[in-house]
Amino acid sequence: MFPLNRILVNLVPAYIKKEGSILDTAIAIGILLGSGQIEDSGIIDINNTVFVGELSLDGQLKYTKGILPVVLRAIELGFRNIFVPEVNKKECKIVSKDINIFPVKNLLEITETLEGKINTTPLEFELTTSKNETLSLDFSDVRGQYSAKRAIEIAAAGGHNILMVGGPGGGKTMLAKRIPTILPEMDMKEIIETTKIYSVAGLLDGKGIITERPFRAPHHTSSDVAIIGGGRIPKPGEISLAHNGVLFLDELQEFKSNVLQVLRQPLEEGIITISRAEGNVTFLANFMFVGAMNVGKDNSDSVYSSTDIAKILHKISTPFIDRIDMHIEVPRVKFQDIVENPNNSKKSEHYRERVIRAREIQKERYQKLGLNIKTNSKIPPNLISEICQISDSSRKLLEVVMSKFKISMRSYHKILKISRTIADLDGSEIIQDHHVAEAVQYRVLDKIVYS
Repeated sequence: MFPLNRILVNLVPAYIKKEGSILDTAIAIGILLGSGQIEDSGIIDINNTVFVGELSLDGQLKYTKGILPVVLRAIELGFRNIFVPEVNKKECKIVSKDINIFPVKNLLEITETLEGKINTTPLEFELTTSKNETLSLDFSDVRGQYSAKRAIEIAAAGGHNILMVGGPGGGKTMLAKRIPTILPEMDMKEIIETTKIYSVAGLLDGKGIITERPFRAPHHTSSDVAIIGGGRIPKPGEISLAHNGVLFLDELQEFKSNVLQVLRQPLEEGIITISRAEGNVTFLANFMFVGAMNVGKDNSDSVYSSTDIAKILHKISTPFIDRIDMHIEVPRVKFQDIVENPNNSKKSEHYRERVIRAREIQKERYQKLGLNIKTNSKIPPNLISEICQISDSSRKLLEVVMSKFKISMRSYHKILKISRTIADLDGSEIIQDHHVAEAVQYRVLDKIVYS
């Protein structure tokens, strides 16, 4: 029964704007407690309990966005109990070891639980997975393109961003879609981070947590807000939905210039900050960037002679290209590769095993150094010379490259990081001359950008 007297609901702190329906249940329970319509049985400590969820007019608790971050925050603040909508329970099971989570269908269930009339059992820990479509894909589906596969293996091993350039029909999109199949499984921290983002975005819809690395491929007509994030009430964009996974931008040159420029922050820092009049919101956006550009109309064997490259790069801008670790050429597929026996192509599992071994080497290295990074692409600038030591002969090679193509210091550092990854794939503690020489080959656009 709704009280007939005046009711004041005080939502503190006052300087934070409250929006959305997540407070519906808490306000309703507060009214029922304040009007004496709930008898506290003492079975559950109400003062140590959180109530969240959207209420419908008939008292049902509906699916509510952002439940998982609320549960995690409640754990941080030391609360022992939390009531959540039953349709949100799958995303909460992964953290149910640290707090009593009570999934309920309606307001009546909450009141009867508090009064001791019914016994609502807290959730038990369970790793409920969400199926990923990319698991049915395999690298062996792509015929030929052995050099491109090698480059992608290196990119996956070191967490490097990569741009594929070539004529249409060469297999760039097929290669990109299969990158998640060679990446290592996410650890528990990554699973929680990724699921939190999808929970805030309202994309879980009761399907459970995200255990497979995301693969996001927005169309080039997507709006700025859709890709970067934002809106009147800021929400995650595609770059955040790709956190701990892959962001693939096909037809890169067709994307809006301002969108590509904003990508420069997350490419380097792994976060995106959205500023609005009400305040700033920061979302995680640590992804492996994969881009593809169709250059030329003749699908020739080489992209270097195409007159379209300079125009395309002018649209994208040098600073953005400079932040991409690897640029590779994807030529047209030869007839011999098309008709070859599919069994001759190496499967994703082959590449994945090598990527996992290389990442274990990196993980051990950075743990010993006390660094909170996992891959070579994130080596801090002040430690590059220490971690990526090269021989005098390799240094002379890089000196020639820098003087001839006038590449930037950032490009120089990226070559060193790629060399470190190639050495890790070979199981070598020391970066050899051939590692550096191969790394230089994965900067094919430098000769055009800086010439």
